[in-house]
Amino acid sequence: MLLLLAEWGTRSGVISPLTLPKPTDVFQIFVELYSSGLLFQHLIPSLLRLLVGAALGASLGIAVGLLIGLFSFVRAGLLPLVAAIFPIPKIALLPLFVIWFGIDEGSKYALIAFGTFTPTVVATFAAVDNVDRTLIRMGQSFGLSWVSIVRKIVLPGAMPGILAGLRISLAIAIILLVAAEMLGAEFGIGAYILQAGSLYDLERLFAGVVILSVLGVLVSAVIGAVERRLLDWRT
Repeated sequence: MLLLLAEWGTRSGVISPLTLPKPTDVFQIFVELYSSGLLFQHLIPSLLRLLVGAALGASLGIAVGLLIGLFSFVRAGLLPLVAAIFPIPKIALLPLFVIWFGIDEGSKYALIAFGTFTPTVVATFAAVDNVDRTLIRMGQSFGLSWVSIVRKIVLPGAMPGILAGLRISLAIAIILLVAAEMLGAEFGIGAYILQAGSLYDLERLFAGVVILSVLGVLVSAVIGAVERRLLDWRT
């Protein structure tokens, strides 16, 4: 309905073409991008950067979050540090990462990984901390070892919160991907949007925005599939 309303408004003149392009023109841009090969030329580098950076940040974030949640001495040392770096706008650190890792792929991976790391740590720690202590005491009363309690009680109980945190972390990763690609990237969705915006090419600009939206939907669908796989015990 929104697409039909936008098409009617732009064709009738109610909506200025300088404000919103026709959806059919944006669709035509997609056809041109696909037929020319530019779609995958921009999409594949972005997917690779997102996959590598988010995998590094999320895996480290889950590991650190579990350590903070399970060990009080780790919590005392690392939780203040995480609380200090969590509010920092990660985009503001991009020039620093460029200085440290160069303007090539290293700085992009580092920015995405760091931006994914901190919310994943916070979500994982909160999920572990919210596990029902009654279940843990019940496991202890049945003589379960510490490893068994973590594997059979803590991790399953914390998994919904961890996966919910990953949804937020991966959304942040997509935002940082675009920001990183707007600085020193020849190919990528962010570079494509920046080029279209500098030329005031609204059709190509909206095509890039739609690609990002579809990417976000696909990431959410992947997390949903993982949730159904790992949390089937709840049904």
